[in-house]
Amino acid sequence: MRLENKVAIITGSARGLGRAFALRFAREGAKLTLCDVHDCEPVAREIEAVGGEVLALITDITSEKNTAKMAKKTVDRFGRIDILVNNAAAVGGIEIPDFMKPAEQLVAEDWNRFLEVNIKGTFLCCKAVIPYMKKQGKGNIINISSTTAFTGAPAFLHYSTTKGGIITMTRGLAVALGDYNINVNAVAPGPVMTEAMRVLVSEEAEKQLVARQILKRSIQPEDIAAAVVFLASDEASIITGQTLAVNAGEYMH
Repeated sequence: MRLENKVAIITGSARGLGRAFALRFAREGAKLTLCDVHDCEPVAREIEAVGGEVLALITDITSEKNTAKMAKKTVDRFGRIDILVNNAAAVGGIEIPDFMKPAEQLVAEDWNRFLEVNIKGTFLCCKAVIPYMKKQGKGNIINISSTTAFTGAPAFLHYSTTKGGIITMTRGLAVALGDYNINVNAVAPGPVMTEAMRVLVSEEAEKQLVARQILKRSIQPEDIAAAVVFLASDEASIITGQTLAVNAGEYMH
């Protein structure tokens, strides 16, 4: 098992990609803290059913107090933090049904929601775990971006802008934390039909997306999970400051 006895925090793990990450990490032997503003207990029960060790927390990543508690409770339970996966994000569909708008129709409230969760929230989670990782002399942070950061997304400029900011944050943190043996990387998924995306993208639209890819098949949550596990594993210990696009060749990065 590639993550045996490693302790990982996965944010946004009640459903979608976060759930896929949690289940794959558990199969790879990790001890897990699951965090979300939604109830993570159903996912935790899935993991416990196969013998995994898991802590489920309700966590608002935009709250510095909440993220600090997330890190402390993880250390109290498991003794350390080896991996942080920053997956929680404001996206369209379930969370923000009307988030697709022309740029000139966006208002400050639209921008604030995405900046608050995707940028500030990701930073606060990093800030919460960094002191523990520094003390250990080792750690691994993986931020979830999006290929919309590369391709542009005129109908959701606010979302794609924050995902570009995640890549910049990843590079800056990698430089800042390298002396402490802390790796920081990002994964940029292509279009994955999670619950939130399915609300926005019809089956016909999905076929059109697949047709633009080099590999003509739908990207699955498990495909993204495999990339995250690789970056979290010791096999990737020399990789830092990088963004891995997992998108079936939709965009060549």
